[in-house]
Amino acid sequence: MTAQAVAKQLGHCFSDQNLLRTALTHRSFGTPNNERLEFLGDGVLDCVIAAVLFDRFPELPEGDLSRLRANLVRQDTLHSLALGLNIGECLSLGEGELKSGGAQRPSILADALEALFGAIYLDGGFEAAHIVLVNLYMPLLDKLKPGQVQKDPKTSLQEWLQGRKKPLPRYLLLEATGAAHEQRFEVACEIENPPLRTIGQGSSRRIAEQVAADKALKELKA
Repeated sequence: MTAQAVAKQLGHCFSDQNLLRTALTHRSFGTPNNERLEFLGDGVLDCVIAAVLFDRFPELPEGDLSRLRANLVRQDTLHSLALGLNIGECLSLGEGELKSGGAQRPSILADALEALFGAIYLDGGFEAAHIVLVNLYMPLLDKLKPGQVQKDPKTSLQEWLQGRKKPLPRYLLLEATGAAHEQRFEVACEIENPPLRTIGQGSSRRIAEQVAADKALKELKA
């Protein structure tokens, strides 16, 4: 898989090939790398998905729209889309990242896909980025149903406990490791009644809390 093949799958022909190469270059490889493009692409993605959901579901309140958007732009979703595009095969990674499996790491793949969105925006403008994103996300958008808005695990766990008049969970940060730009967090979700403690890990404290809450909810329902 080549960088040009990935761009073709996305439906964009780059006028500036340097943008494409930079979008697929991890910081471990050197500079220029895709960190700034990832920042830009994250904003473009949020804007496009928000606009699509706003038009697609005119009756949904802000809270439901926000939850839908959060689910569509989260790392897990981006990672899955990046795997489908085989982005890992054409990433430029430093030797250490190559040896440690960086080409398949969810955070690296998700960031690279967002960097591609940023690169497409710079290369072709907002309309080009909008077309690419809508086409890429269409299978996921078609599965969405207004009456079945997916709530995040923390919200679902809280509602499950409240519905049974149980105390709300506590989230405790157990550990934060790694350099400032690539930290890993470990969080505990503790419930008094019934007594339960689950552990979640992630690239941010919020993600770790969601993982721990999801584990707790599955155990309670089981």
